[in-house]
Amino acid sequence: MKIQKLSHCCMVVDVNDRKILIDPGFYSIEQHDKLNNIDIVLITHEHVDHFHIESLKSLIKRIPDVTIITNDTVGDILVKEGITHHIMKHGDVFDTKDIHIEAYGEKHASMHSSIHQASNIGFYLSEVRPRASLPEVSPRNFFFPGDAFTDPLKKIDILALPVAGPWMKLSEAIDYALKLKPRIAFPVHDALHTPSQHIIPEKILGANGIEFVKLEDGGVIEI
Repeated sequence: MKIQKLSHCCMVVDVNDRKILIDPGFYSIEQHDKLNNIDIVLITHEHVDHFHIESLKSLIKRIPDVTIITNDTVGDILVKEGITHHIMKHGDVFDTKDIHIEAYGEKHASMHSSIHQASNIGFYLSEVRPRASLPEVSPRNFFFPGDAFTDPLKKIDILALPVAGPWMKLSEAIDYALKLKPRIAFPVHDALHTPSQHIIPEKILGANGIEFVKLEDGGVIEI
């Protein structure tokens, strides 16, 4: 499993030679508009930093057979645009060749009581291993919660950890990672970068046995 961070919350996850693009939003247009070999696109919610409809349409023109998976709210937008897609909601499972996908969560984290909470789902990805694989070797997995702190109640190898935004405090991000206890965490939702977003989690999570990789745009993690 290999993960390349493009920018902000946009990343490409390579699982068994299948490429999954997550949250192609406004901040990553320059990077994801160059992609030509994507199998699946996952979209957590409709906010523009996660979902940019015009660049998604361009991607579909380049890759007509790409599979789009998202939540109900983004799905309503895609219906109006005539774009074929699959809807997932909390607890749903989607299996395709060599990839297992599960959806967790329902709502975007609250920004204020006066602001409507958007729908939001997180995605858990894991390998599908051949039957001949060694039973003691667990399939590698990855979780991105979108704009929420959803607990999938599963063992996590790699966590894409939101570290900044109008809906959160850095202390909440750190406590969330400590609760989930992934092997590795890397920062996302950090387009407006400040040093504390990376330095403080690295210090605290590292002291608690969680490797925090200060992944910059274009950086890669592979397990």
